[in-house]
Amino acid sequence: MLIKKYNPFKMNKSYNQNLLKKDFISALTLFVMLVPQGMAYAMLAGLPPVIGLYASTLPLLIYAIFSSSRHLSVGPTAITSLLVFSGVSALEIPGTSEYINLVILLALMVGIFQLLLAVFKMGFIVKYISPSVLGGYTSAAAIIIGLSQLKHLVGIQLGTYFQIHLILLDVLKGVSDIHWLTLFIGGCSIVFLLLLKKINARIPAALLLIVLSILCVHYLELHERGVQIVREVPGGFPTLKLPTITIEAVSQLILPALTIALLGFMESLTIGKTIAEKEKYKINPNRELTSLGLANFFGSFFQILPINGSFSRSAVNHQSGGATQMVSIFTGLLIIITLQFFTSYFYYLPNTVLAAVIMVAVYKLVDFKQLRNMFTIKAVDGWSWLVTFTATLVIGIQWGIIIGVVFNILLLISRISKPNVVEIGYLEKEKIFRDVKRFPDAKTRDDLMIVRIDSSIHFSNTSYLEEKLKGFISIKPHAKLFIIDFSGVNDMDAPSFTSLEEMIDQFKKEKGISLYFVGMKGPIRDTADKAGWTKKYEKEIGYFSIEQLLEDKKIKFHSQSESMNSFYYMI
Repeated sequence: MLIKKYNPFKMNKSYNQNLLKKDFISALTLFVMLVPQGMAYAMLAGLPPVIGLYASTLPLLIYAIFSSSRHLSVGPTAITSLLVFSGVSALEIPGTSEYINLVILLALMVGIFQLLLAVFKMGFIVKYISPSVLGGYTSAAAIIIGLSQLKHLVGIQLGTYFQIHLILLDVLKGVSDIHWLTLFIGGCSIVFLLLLKKINARIPAALLLIVLSILCVHYLELHERGVQIVREVPGGFPTLKLPTITIEAVSQLILPALTIALLGFMESLTIGKTIAEKEKYKINPNRELTSLGLANFFGSFFQILPINGSFSRSAVNHQSGGATQMVSIFTGLLIIITLQFFTSYFYYLPNTVLAAVIMVAVYKLVDFKQLRNMFTIKAVDGWSWLVTFTATLVIGIQWGIIIGVVFNILLLISRISKPNVVEIGYLEKEKIFRDVKRFPDAKTRDDLMIVRIDSSIHFSNTSYLEEKLKGFISIKPHAKLFIIDFSGVNDMDAPSFTSLEEMIDQFKKEKGISLYFVGMKGPIRDTADKAGWTKKYEKEIGYFSIEQLLEDKKIKFHSQSESMNSFYYMI
């Protein structure tokens, strides 16, 4: 695979001191976000917090080199961490060496899948996951993420569940075991984060909270009173370690790896495109797949969990003035310095504080306003959102997205298999045709039927189409001329011509009705020619408009309500 190297400085002919200053300030801002978030998301994934810092080093540097986006910030994210936990915790006990090895193998597989998708230019697959499905999934996943942190927030032991009813039931059973001091610290942490965010969003609230909580636990010896803390965090850059690969492990991780690869790419591409449009530049989806794939692939040799683009950190990067991917390089280097010299300071960090960081970070992902808007605009999109949301909450986070996509595809197939076919009538004042149901004043005739097909025609909807056309004939038993407006048909397959041929012959033999197809577009006419229609039905398909057909046959009509007023049927 040939990879075109990305130059982080390419947006400017010279990378000057002003840009360097902007990028470094932005990197400092991201650094103070990424340290607590990286550790918190690692804990969410069932991993030691330090692995979240590992995932914020080399992957950032690799992504920066090959990326086409100038502002996307990658690293551990909440939803990806939960997908990791849900996919791997069913195989091994979280926190064990076996579990960690599977997560590292998962990162390797995610990278391989993304690289393969890039090689075969299959990034378009994510287009089939509609915004309604993604919105419902994200909102439900955010709720599951929040609930999964209750055990750390209140200091009780809970089972590993990903269904809302099981989590809540387990919480109710453990109410009597709540550690009130832990709950007090966690509650105060949430209030602290929300309050500082409201005062000034640029205040590094999470980092300040971590510092204050470490000091409080250390000097007040709260860990001696039952408050769970992070304890030992290994220092230094992660050592090179190849994941243990077995056929059994690979087969068990295929579904989680593919899910994370696709969703991670979709999330990253969505964020990257949004910011790129604001900054008037384009990003290359295939390059983004390659960059993420390389970051996950090579990062897996240095003990990381899968990474992708972050909504919150990318937005902060953009808002704080970051101009190039040098921001990611600076951020990664700062994390490496932290790993080298400052990990010992995290010893007294309370788990409940990291849980609070996660909860505050994800609560805005729950977007019921989007659901309301979708039901208002088009109910079918609202139902897709709701089905995905419910399935993710009740059945599980991995199956939720699959059920949502399948449901959305079924809705699409349902719409395709039932094309819109309407009787059209003439509006004399406007001199145009319109659907008689929408425009009751549109004039029609008992001895003439004109319908319009507003859909492509193929083997899966020809039966429905035939039923609809026969239904129109049944309501006008005296009609001898049946005109079908094909101006809304953009595609037609071979079996459809055979079905329509049978219908033409049947209408003519049984009812004496002449069937005409007008307004055929070029591609449809080309296919009709190959099907032999230009010879067999030269007259029936030879008219470009209803008006041309009626004028050629010298047909004038009187409306039912105004028999003295003659008019032509026109397009």
